Amino acid sequence: MPRPTSYLNVYQTGKLTVVSFVSADHLDQIVVSDCRTEIAELIKANGCEVLAFDLTGVKLVPSGMLGMLASLGRLGVQVLIFNPSEEIREVLEITRLDSLLQVQKVDV
Repeated sequence: MPRPTSYLNVYQTGKLTVVSFVSADHLDQIVVSDCRTEIAELIKANGCEVLAFDLTGVKLVPSGMLGMLASLGRLGVQVLIFNPSEEIREVLEITRLDSLLQVQKVDV
């Protein structure tokens, strides 16, 4: 699959930035390093302090993507996960990533 122009849909920018993935059904096809670069640029450009990922409709998050989400704290931001499915919530609990990523059910 050719690299899309952007991996992210951006809903809100600023200190709180809210994003979702363009290809929510195909997260396994995302090049994690390219996605991380896009996120780092978004954080820097918007003075982001809190980065929220809206996972509405996402059924599966590959392990590489989970690792990337967990590592974003090194960029100086707090990471929130909005609306994960029960399966994703369970994976976050089992891997204890829910201690690094705040999980919330919200409407965006």
